Amino acid sequence: MAARGEVTIASSPAAHRPQRTGNPRDPAWSPARAGTAASESAAATAANGAQARFLPDRRLHLNHGPIDLVIEAWGEEDEVRAAYAQAWEVFPGILPGLVEELPLLRRPLDATHPGVEGPTARRMVAACSPFAASEFITPMAAVAGAVADEVLAAMLRGRRLAKAYVNDGGDIALHLAPGERIRAGIVGDVRHPAIDSIATIDAESPIRGIATSGAGGRSFSLGIADAATVLARSAAEADAAATLVANAVDAGDAAVRRAPARALDPDSDLGERLVTVEVGALPRQTIAAALDRGAERARALQRAGRIIAAVLLLQGEVRVIS
Repeated sequence: MAARGEVTIASSPAAHRPQRTGNPRDPAWSPARAGTAASESAAATAANGAQARFLPDRRLHLNHGPIDLVIEAWGEEDEVRAAYAQAWEVFPGILPGLVEELPLLRRPLDATHPGVEGPTARRMVAACSPFAASEFITPMAAVAGAVADEVLAAMLRGRRLAKAYVNDGGDIALHLAPGERIRAGIVGDVRHPAIDSIATIDAESPIRGIATSGAGGRSFSLGIADAATVLARSAAEADAAATLVANAVDAGDAAVRRAPARALDPDSDLGERLVTVEVGALPRQTIAAALDRGAERARALQRAGRIIAAVLLLQGEVRVIS
């Protein structure tokens, strides 16, 4: 799923941040060995091209082809180092695993779907399956959130962290120990970056995933939302639901230009379905009607227990479902 609006995380500076140790030119370098003696350019590259480096603010950046993660954890220094090492250990295998099962992940979920094997792929299917009986959906609707969930799960195995997040292009998996909280700023239009709203998430809340979808993102949308941000119990669940809510923010208007998905990308899992290419200036009543449709869908998902909250943005207008 595409993140139309980048969701950024800001958190209080109450906990420890990771330190860097070791020689960045050492081929055995890993995030676990990073430290203050190393330069800001410390980096590691796996044999298959997956890369790890620390950003100047000491967040961990992992990249492999289309997967681009920014990770931050708080806790005792040794625990944070070990968590980062565990993230790096699992990360190089995620993209190859998804590519191996890509035909099945692009296939619509229905009674004939044979299922998948890989851990990230299984998260995708689990997040999308609740919707399969009533509408078209493929596991790709949850890919970014599932990757974030998988890496966060790897970080947490055997670790004691105060809090952590894995941000996969705006789809975010969260960990909060008791008493902790984190703030998420929602940016509705990446062309004019500004935080449109803030969500403060406490450990007592069931929210552990945030995802954003909308027209003009990395993947196609059937709707016209600038951003439809969903908060749910996991990033994969939020990702799948955000795709559907963003599709529901829709209206017929001459200012909306659409094209078949396959005409824009021959490999698209959406086939000949019309996706939004451009949204011009809309009348206020059209904006309101589109947001109302999206809000209605979000509330239905909320009543069904699929999501916890949502924020919808279209041309300066906002709907909050909380």
